[in-house]
Amino acid sequence: MNKEYQEIKTTITADEANQMIEKVARFIVEKQIGSAGILLLESLHPLHGIASQALYFILPFAEMIFDSQKYQHFALMIQDEDHFKRLIKRIDELDEELNRERRAEAKLRNLRRKNKRKAIIRKIFKKDDKSAE
Repeated sequence: MNKEYQEIKTTITADEANQMIEKVARFIVEKQIGSAGILLLESLHPLHGIASQALYFILPFAEMIFDSQKYQHFALMIQDEDHFKRLIKRIDELDEELNRERRAEAKLRNLRRKNKRKAIIRKIFKKDDKSAE
């Protein structure tokens, strides 16, 4: 392997953390798994420190697939509780922002279906009332 050895980072700047939070949040929301992502992160919240250390444990294998620097930035980001909470909040904000229109259309479509069903039921009972007379 002609791969250059890269040092393990132990600190992350606020700017690097903000960039990583934005990238991860956008990725999750664009795949339309924002709710599932929030649920997963919230359930793993008590273990975020252990998860970060586990990411460092598998770093030698992960370097084969991922860019080492970005991988380490992510591990450092989830290690800090403040960054972890901001990631969850940013996913929620982006999910709401990007999917607001889609949700409004779905709500309108459901309302139209509901009104159609009501109209059909009214028709059925209206005919029955006439036949009883």
